[in-house]
Amino acid sequence: MSLVVALSGGVGGAKLALGLSRVLPAEELLVVCNTGDDFEHLGLSVSPDIDTVMYTLAGLANAELGWGRADESWAFMETLAAIGGETWFRLGDRDLAVHVERTRRLLAGEDLSAVTAEFCTRLGVLPRVVPMTDHRVRTRVRTEDGWIAFQDYFVRQQCRPVVRQIAFSGADEARPQPEFLAALRDEKLRAVVICPSNPFISVEPILALPGVRTALEACAAPVIAVSPIIAGRAIKGPTAKMMAELGLDVSAAGVAARYGDLLDGYVVDHADAASVPGAVAATTLMKTIEDRENLARVVLGLAYRLRGCQLRE
Repeated sequence: MSLVVALSGGVGGAKLALGLSRVLPAEELLVVCNTGDDFEHLGLSVSPDIDTVMYTLAGLANAELGWGRADESWAFMETLAAIGGETWFRLGDRDLAVHVERTRRLLAGEDLSAVTAEFCTRLGVLPRVVPMTDHRVRTRVRTEDGWIAFQDYFVRQQCRPVVRQIAFSGADEARPQPEFLAALRDEKLRAVVICPSNPFISVEPILALPGVRTALEACAAPVIAVSPIIAGRAIKGPTAKMMAELGLDVSAAGVAARYGDLLDGYVVDHADAASVPGAVAATTLMKTIEDRENLARVVLGLAYRLRGCQLRE
């Protein structure tokens, strides 16, 4: 048995994780989810990226909204609005049950890894899905008006503020999830895939954990990233806006430069093939399940070719 580790944020990462899950045996895939987006809302522990990956792999994701559960109902939010509660972060009735049960178990002393594993098992998710850490890490954004919590920036203010700096509170003291680090050191590891998620708010929180960059640099398997930028525009979310505001080149090449020497290989859309020398071109806009599977095959094929070169050397 071999092993592939995928680093994922929310929607874009979940799409490629699904593709990987359909071309790999379930026991060979470990999906590591960003938890910098996690927050406490209405007294509940919410893990947006974990849930997006979990729902996607379980076939339960809301394709219309791009987040939350399919076949959702909104009685809770309607009632909350009627009594004057906070409604800026929408929680569907089915989704709400997950947050309530997660909160109960965390308060009872279980860690996030155990809770996530139990949920995935009960929802029929076969690959392993783990949080990047069981410790508290919170992404914060510095705007022209000061520091704010990520969900305040992302959801309440709809990414309108200009981003001047991003920080990951608690990352220095957190420990990476044990299965994650063990996988990076496993001799059976044949690929690390950085999914097409926002580099700043989805991938860099994972990389900020002590020991993760060192482990990635030392692992025997190639590290392959897929660009979340196509022809200067983000596939989804504020990636391009953030890059511009941080003074970075808004392009697939700019994302590669951000990851730097961490990468052994890079996959870009056909639209960017000429502007990123050495990158492999593919269709990176994943509209269909076939698109997800095909991109997964391209990424794994590149990793296996690079792995073969490394072995021959």
